[in-house]
Amino acid sequence: MQAIILAGGKGERLRPFTNDRPKPMVEVLGYPILGYQIQWLQTQGVDEVVISCGYRHEVIQSYFGDGEKYGLRISYAVEHEPLGRGGGLKKAFEQLGQPARNDDIVIGTNGDVITNLTLSPAIEAHRTRGGLCTIVLTPFLSPYGIVEVDEENHVLGFREKPELPYWINGGIYIMSRQIYDYLPDKGDHEDTTFPRLAQERRLHAYTSRAFWRSVDTVKDLSEVTKELEQRLIAALLSGQAGYEV
Repeated sequence: MQAIILAGGKGERLRPFTNDRPKPMVEVLGYPILGYQIQWLQTQGVDEVVISCGYRHEVIQSYFGDGEKYGLRISYAVEHEPLGRGGGLKKAFEQLGQPARNDDIVIGTNGDVITNLTLSPAIEAHRTRGGLCTIVLTPFLSPYGIVEVDEENHVLGFREKPELPYWINGGIYIMSRQIYDYLPDKGDHEDTTFPRLAQERRLHAYTSRAFWRSVDTVKDLSEVTKELEQRLIAALLSGQAGYEV
């Protein structure tokens, strides 16, 4: 199985951590975000990864090399001018080799995501529906705590960052290779490709409550670090130290 990781972001909201590295190489508990993602993809059966990169791409290439020590093959689609995420995705598609099996599925991910999602049910859902792309959706958690009140404005209680009745794009895509014809040479696929596929009813969703966090800001970095520490401690105490906690 093949995957493309979009790892070209400068991560300006994560400065100073991104002064000398791209956003996916920012470390969480001493390990780069991209490292968590590559190991996750490997556990899900991915054996070939193309990393779409630009800003400070040499940091990524130096760290991961050809991927041998991670149990998969890694190559790099380097942007010498900004192409946008859609353009970067298209460039990476051009670098993918032919699949070892008669399978046109390609996984796409944003390089700032940490998750333990099991991919096989999402892939099966994608095949069953027959679209060109399936987006993994994750619950929308309120960035703030909320106060519950009654009709007379009595305070009933407080809830810290509850789950709201909406879903957000998790930055994980199951794509058929035919999506290539819909991708822009430059620009963002979420502004171009996805609206067109939605209009043609060839874009589907897969909802999941698996662990998922995106690291966009310094605050996100702090919160993800704290949550992974808690999960690691819980795993150690239960004698089940492993990735899927």
